Amino acid sequence: MKILLVEDDILLSAALAELLSANRYTIDVASNGQTGLDLAISVEYDLILLDWLIPKLDGINLCRQLRKQGYRKSILLLTGKNSNADIVAGLDAGADDYVIKPFDQEALLARIRSLLRRSGVSDSSTLTWGNLCLDPSAGRVTCNEQEISLTATEYKLLELFLQNPDRIFSRAVILDRLWGFDDAPTENAVTTHIKDLRKKLKTGGLTEEFLETVYGMGYRIKPVPNPSITVGETNQDGKKPGPKDITSVNRVLERFRNSFGAQVVVLEQAKIALLARNLNKELHQQALHEAHKLAGSMGTFGYPEGSRLARKIEHLLLADFPLLADKISDFSQLVTTLQQELTHPAVISTAQSVPMKPTYRLLVIDDDVTLTKQLQAEADSWGIRMKIAPNLAAARSRLALKTPDAVLLDLSFPGTEEDGLILLSEIAQRSPNIPVIVFTGRDTLADRLAVSRLRARQFLHKPATTEEIFQAIARVLPQPKISEAKVLIVDDDPVILAGLSALLTPWGVEVTTLSQSQQFWKVLMATSPDLVVLDLEMPIVNGLELCQVVRQDAQWGDLPVLVVTAHTEAESLQQAFAAGADDFISKPVLGPELVTRVLSRIQRTRWRSQVGRSKEL
Repeated sequence: MKILLVEDDILLSAALAELLSANRYTIDVASNGQTGLDLAISVEYDLILLDWLIPKLDGINLCRQLRKQGYRKSILLLTGKNSNADIVAGLDAGADDYVIKPFDQEALLARIRSLLRRSGVSDSSTLTWGNLCLDPSAGRVTCNEQEISLTATEYKLLELFLQNPDRIFSRAVILDRLWGFDDAPTENAVTTHIKDLRKKLKTGGLTEEFLETVYGMGYRIKPVPNPSITVGETNQDGKKPGPKDITSVNRVLERFRNSFGAQVVVLEQAKIALLARNLNKELHQQALHEAHKLAGSMGTFGYPEGSRLARKIEHLLLADFPLLADKISDFSQLVTTLQQELTHPAVISTAQSVPMKPTYRLLVIDDDVTLTKQLQAEADSWGIRMKIAPNLAAARSRLALKTPDAVLLDLSFPGTEEDGLILLSEIAQRSPNIPVIVFTGRDTLADRLAVSRLRARQFLHKPATTEEIFQAIARVLPQPKISEAKVLIVDDDPVILAGLSALLTPWGVEVTTLSQSQQFWKVLMATSPDLVVLDLEMPIVNGLELCQVVRQDAQWGDLPVLVVTAHTEAESLQQAFAAGADDFISKPVLGPELVTRVLSRIQRTRWRSQVGRSKEL
């Protein structure tokens, strides 16, 4: 559960943050009412804990402004005022409850639990992974109903992963989450605790591996082996939820599925009005707006044909008003086809391919022409530049010319006396840092031992699919290391905001989403992101204007800015780059492209910053 604490008393704020963190709440702190308002609007919290007397905007007025904007989350007021008139004023302003200072800690926690229950958020829901069960209310962990004894640190580790099933946690982030600043151990201690947790869960009856190591990134929960059992909380009646797709994007699609239908209804209304020759300008603009949003979002959520159809509808609506007879007929047919498209199930790839920067060089040493052609055909989509060596002599020549980022090596070359183990030995001696994946039909223990002793990173047995091969390659290549990077995404379409957030969050990125572009500067100052993603076409203030504002500021002028646009013609892109954009992503957004561009841009910026500091020293 996430709580926003708005309190200007530094000592009280620190004490409350420590108390709430110790009770497994995630805390954001604002020291004045204006910052609290900005955060409440831009970040999703389960509850706001609000002091009455705070600078810039007092608690009463903050409550009023939030409630006027339709804010429905619980607000608990902290106050030193205890007269009936003051209490009535606080509740009338929109607070759900109040606590009078000085207060008892247990009473405050009880009020928080009560408000969370009242708002439908329970802080004691059972967390599950297959037959593994963690009950926060009892502090118990069981597997197949048999209790597993864990240390406090192991318990918190398990809870952290169960509460964030899509998130990759680096060792540094785990240190930040589980230990305070003063008593944090080294990162090696995290490795030891995770090893002990895995061992205890296995001893306690968990037959499947619970955690996976994401090389270069950290750790995350594996998908539940039985797809009918999901990671997460049980329902209020204690029963596990029904089957769900394990991907974040599919969960977001489930959440916003009805919004596509509602948007198409607007297009249907415009179609009826057009056929009756009475489409007014207001409905025309509304239909144009919805068509634009559908063109940008449907492809991201498994309806690529829907995005194409919506784009055609948008182009028709951009033409001169009113539409001519032949254009009305085209519009009507497109809307009908789009409605039919939504009756089909969304097709979202569940392949967990690791996005990679398009600079990796792979040397494939194999005489199988069919295989190498298949790999070559797919290499670009994996961000890999590939060279082929059909024998060991050609491989040695390639290695002498340029050092690759990885090597895929067969051990057998029929018709010759050459053996891949010889070359593997040479690589281990001369270039031990080159990761080698052995891909062979040989599968004896002697071969596996030889490969292991020569320090190859992976042993892959033939036959294998091209996806399995590229997955093995991805595991040995260095991945972007981003620790607690913060990204601000600005888009007026809530579906796009939720989808982009779901794509980035598993990579350890803290995402803030903003649908009201006019609030951009306040949220930027409140969140201090490492990168901003801007939609170009938004009402009131568009992405080009926001980009220019950033570039004109002395403090934020170097902030990386990626623009997202459905229009990739030369003129639009020239405008984006002229306004100061660093890069662009076209709608509909593809997950690997978004993740790769965001992570690599942040990594490059941090590297430049480190180089700059080194030069200053």
